[in-house]
Amino acid sequence: MRLAIAALCAALCAVTTLPPGAASAETAISGAEFESRVTGRTLTFGLGGEPYGIERYLPGRKVIWAFIGAECQRGLWYEDAPGLICFTYEHDPTPQCWRFYDDGGGGSGALRARFQGAGGGNDLIEVENSDEPMICPGPRIGV
Repeated sequence: MRLAIAALCAALCAVTTLPPGAASAETAISGAEFESRVTGRTLTFGLGGEPYGIERYLPGRKVIWAFIGAECQRGLWYEDAPGLICFTYEHDPTPQCWRFYDDGGGGSGALRARFQGAGGGNDLIEVENSDEPMICPGPRIGV
């Protein structure tokens, strides 16, 4: 009995020292689920209640990304490890990896993205999901 109580106490102590959000039973969606949810869609993401960026997901795991009001960048995405979605763009081939979560459950909720590199911590939240193409200002108008 003492061993069970000690083990329970150790487990509870470990949970209380995890970073915020880590104690929940979050499971990142798989690359296949991500692909089925986003291909042919344009998603707008927000950060802290403010518009952040927009991305168009094309067939063949191709993407077009832009920070709000900035020039569009073409790129690709791939699943580097289970639930780890990485992006590379023409202006920077360094992978930028994210974990995506379904905030509504069952594939019907908004996506939430958590950056998996230095400076990560704030989640991007899907605030709009459309089948309309992106409008890209600048030299690549109408992409």
